[in-house]
Amino acid sequence: MAVYMLIFLTALFLAVWGTPVARRIAPRLGFIDQPSARRVHQRPTPRLGGAAIYLAAIVALLIFRERFRIHQAIGILLGATLVSFFGLWDDQRGLHPALKLLGQFGAASILLVTDVRVGAFPYEWLNIAITLIWVIGITNAMNLIDNMDGLSGGVGAVASAFFLLLAAMNGQYLVGMLSAALLGACIGFLVYNLNPASIFMGDAGALFLGFMLAAVGIKLRFPENVDIVTWMVPLLILGVPIFDTTLVIVSRSLRGLNPLTTPGKDHTSHRLVDMGFTQREAVMILYLAGGALGLLAVFVTQATILEGYAVGVTVALAGIAILIALEGRYRSTTPKTTRKENGLGLDE
Repeated sequence: MAVYMLIFLTALFLAVWGTPVARRIAPRLGFIDQPSARRVHQRPTPRLGGAAIYLAAIVALLIFRERFRIHQAIGILLGATLVSFFGLWDDQRGLHPALKLLGQFGAASILLVTDVRVGAFPYEWLNIAITLIWVIGITNAMNLIDNMDGLSGGVGAVASAFFLLLAAMNGQYLVGMLSAALLGACIGFLVYNLNPASIFMGDAGALFLGFMLAAVGIKLRFPENVDIVTWMVPLLILGVPIFDTTLVIVSRSLRGLNPLTTPGKDHTSHRLVDMGFTQREAVMILYLAGGALGLLAVFVTQATILEGYAVGVTVALAGIAILIALEGRYRSTTPKTTRKENGLGLDE
């Protein structure tokens, strides 16, 4: 636990120190997010915070590199570096979605080469396919949820905290170190990103967080329970971004829009604000939802098969009910032309 604490504090210090530096140099390098009718913020805001998150986590881990000199750690950090680079490129110049997806596929392939993969199925091709879907899906889910001040960083911090807790409880040393670095980097960045944010993380930070959390979810193991139950644990911990991505895909598909290339102000956070909550309240609600799902994940690690699936089915049904309710309210309160427009903007 002492090593986890040292990594956490190092990443926290580096993020608290490095984020203002990124904020100062962002305008000189062209990393500025301009306000528009499709965005929540009202003034030009630097979007180089992802570089601070990346450097804080990576440097903290490299300082203690002698603790985890294994090829899997190298693969995870190399893959995370690749997706962060593509995100940084997109933040400054804009990338075609296909090129960004190609970079994510390459990063996920690095995990496969270093044997960081799902291993729950008897067929290797199926394990590879699920690994690619999981890594690319979670990477983009964390990017999609980066649409309101403090949201992606806070959701990432909550998820990292639960991964760290479970790693400590189950002796998962590599997972614990990665999670501690992510937690420290996220909290340090949130000092400047909570509403009203003075800097955004951009794609460089959101894609980095998503990739790292996806890899940590794959590496987490529970030797005292069976895979037929514990496969639900990472899904529960990352339930908020998974739900938000599902909501957006379903909603935009029903409106005849491409759900992956036409982002807009129709995410869970936006809908909570439309219901009367402030931006801070909407973000806090999603933090609390992530915390509740994390607690259920901790329970599932110790649950019997019947108990685990009872939790899983209940959460799935609740998620479906909430999705239907949110979409129904959205359609009943939002004019058709506005619903169409809300699929054509850009996320924060």
